Amino acid sequence: MAPRCGIRGRSRGPTSIDWVSAAERANRSRRNPRRRSAHGERTNQRMRTVRETSAGGLVVDGLDGPRDEQCAALIGRTDRRGRLLWSLPKGHIEAGETAEQTAMREVAEETGIQGTVLAELGSIDYWFVTDGRRVHKTVHHYLLRFQGGELSDEDVEVTEVAWVPLLELGSRLAYADERRLAEVAGALIDRMADSPTPRPLPGPIPHDNRGSREVTTTRRGPVRGGGSRETTGKHG
Repeated sequence: MAPRCGIRGRSRGPTSIDWVSAAERANRSRRNPRRRSAHGERTNQRMRTVRETSAGGLVVDGLDGPRDEQCAALIGRTDRRGRLLWSLPKGHIEAGETAEQTAMREVAEETGIQGTVLAELGSIDYWFVTDGRRVHKTVHHYLLRFQGGELSDEDVEVTEVAWVPLLELGSRLAYADERRLAEVAGALIDRMADSPTPRPLPGPIPHDNRGSREVTTTRRGPVRGGGSRETTGKHG
């Protein structure tokens, strides 16, 4: 294996992020039903819909070597049950940035690793609710080549960072939509082995309710569960 595969950054332990699973949300709903009007109908407040865009990526070391020596930098966040959930680094696109520039910046900020964009992997979209707004979020993902740096968990929302063997991403990534992106990355890396200048893979990852996430968040941070991704709160 490549020297970096399996290396982890310093763990900061559970964060202040308060995540709730879909099952627990359902239990809470049964214990605390929503307030109904005098006519027995559930109150419904009209919310403004807005769009937000983020970017992130899969930064890979060892791209010029054999597949079993290639590894990717992932971030881990701890849910309220104490589970460490691994995902791809990502965050908001700042004013004046391209999506590619955001992907490189967010990877560096959340993992400590610098990388350069090689190709687009695809996009994931979902909905969440925050501050009386219904937000449609789109996250663009890119394949990055490792350029330098050391693992760091200085980002306060990250519990742990680690180099994970590329062959293990399917079992390590917590969310189905990101596992599909890892499969796209694997296919692209195989193509790169045959051609030094592969064409980027076009188009977004199709939205699939069976593999997407239902995320419910508070202002303290993201709350993650299963199912479709209707969320409440703020995400990267």
